[in-house]
Amino acid sequence: MAKREPRMVPLGYGKYVRADRVFALVPLEGAERGDGSRTLVHVDGVAEPLVASRSERAIVADIDAALGPAVPAPRRGVGAPVAEGQESLL
Repeated sequence: MAKREPRMVPLGYGKYVRADRVFALVPLEGAERGDGSRTLVHVDGVAEPLVASRSERAIVADIDAALGPAVPAPRRGVGAPVAEGQESLL
């Protein structure tokens, strides 16, 4: 299988980061969320977080699409299977 370069994820304001370098997203709230600022994006190798004009949900969706899910998404709703040897929390 050919190795694929990591995809870039748009943050808005003309900024892009490699999907595999993002390690934290912090949504801005209240007065911090002005002039289109929506999320602080912490990137490996960058000292200060970058300000994104996109929501954390939109950025996570792009990262997920770029990298693929690391683990299968949990099933929602009642009756979701429980792994053998574990009790249900619901």
